[in-house]
Amino acid sequence: MAEKKRDRDGIFTRKGSFYISFTDARGRRVQRKLKGVVSRTKAKELRNAELARVEKARTLGYAEPTKDTFAEILPRYLKHQEARLTPKAYQRSKGILETHLKSSFGTMPLASIRRQDVQRYITQRLGEVSTDSVIKEVNVLKHLFGLAVEWELIPTNPAHRMGGKKDNMKAAPGRVRYLQPTELRAVLEACPEWLRPIAGLLAFTGMRRGEVLGLRWLDVDLKGGRILLPQTKNGDGRVVWLNALASDVVESLKPGFPTDRVFSADLTAENVSLAFLRACRRIGIADFRLHDLRHTAASWLRMSGADLQDVAAPLGHRDLRMTKRYAHLSGDHLSAAVKRLDSVFTPLQLVGKESA
Repeated sequence: MAEKKRDRDGIFTRKGSFYISFTDARGRRVQRKLKGVVSRTKAKELRNAELARVEKARTLGYAEPTKDTFAEILPRYLKHQEARLTPKAYQRSKGILETHLKSSFGTMPLASIRRQDVQRYITQRLGEVSTDSVIKEVNVLKHLFGLAVEWELIPTNPAHRMGGKKDNMKAAPGRVRYLQPTELRAVLEACPEWLRPIAGLLAFTGMRRGEVLGLRWLDVDLKGGRILLPQTKNGDGRVVWLNALASDVVESLKPGFPTDRVFSADLTAENVSLAFLRACRRIGIADFRLHDLRHTAASWLRMSGADLQDVAAPLGHRDLRMTKRYAHLSGDHLSAAVKRLDSVFTPLQLVGKESA
């Protein structure tokens, strides 16, 4: 254990460095390392100064802005996010912070960052990457500042309402690429036998690639006609209801122990996507990716007459703005075609077996 000597005056040493301990204006216990301090007398002066600021904040009814830099706040923010995001979403947020935002704001005291600093960052990044990428980065920045306001580290959010239309930044419309039933049938038949049920579930449920590959048998409730996803990209649980086609796919698979993966744990997301792309190319289906099977499910739901709310639910969209990309697909045109899905495909065709 690290050497630690503490006195009742709130000053202690650890590994040769002085620390002070006190209760801040919000009633939280604070321990702070004093860099460059070599005497107890100086440590006591600094602690008394902190206590004076705490008393002033209590008297006036507000806490003074933090003196911490942007980089010094990051560990607290990341710890907060790690407990609330999926591992993949957390890594995306962490990458944005450490790769882009930290290099621009890291050495700046958090309380000194102004709107013009954020605007300068936006202008610089717009010349380097796509608008969508900048919007994602600014959203992380806004969220961090928003939490800092809640934590009473800063009085206002300098990035509030930035990165939107008034900054001439608008996210590109979401991609909508879907297949007709005959095309989907041809693609599934072109897939290797091991890939066919994966692609089938993606097309017939609208699940994400990671959700299908991470599926466990204990998540599958065939009697109830549903799949229970304990945690999704948004960090929430979701129920995926199974139609006849999706149920046939699951029933064609050999069940394992409840905690076993439905699909081999040796499969990687990259290998699955690449194998699917190759299958599409073999039969001349251009500009179609594995993720577009999710768009196919959503598009056919919309064309069968489902409203946007009903499309958003199986996809796990929390914000209907994400679902509006399918709004142009009329419920009238091709409304009868979706009913042919169960007749176009058969359980035998889905799992790659020959008809009897």
